[in-house]
Amino acid sequence: MEINAIVKIVLHIITFSFSFYCLSGLDLSKIMLNTPERGAKGQVLLFLMSMALGYLVAQFLIAIMYRL
Repeated sequence: MEINAIVKIVLHIITFSFSFYCLSGLDLSKIMLNTPERGAKGQVLLFLMSMALGYLVAQFLIAIMYRL
């Protein structure tokens, strides 16, 4: 495996973890409907939003690294 691939994987994991930590402070109950499975749906929403934000931040940082 190339060093670049390892750096990308580690960067994606770090940004996903950081975005999950930051987004876990949001109160998702205000935007979720009042349903019995609101807690599970909120956790899935938090996970998917963290994945999306982590991916975008990682791609941004990778673009900056390769442009310098």
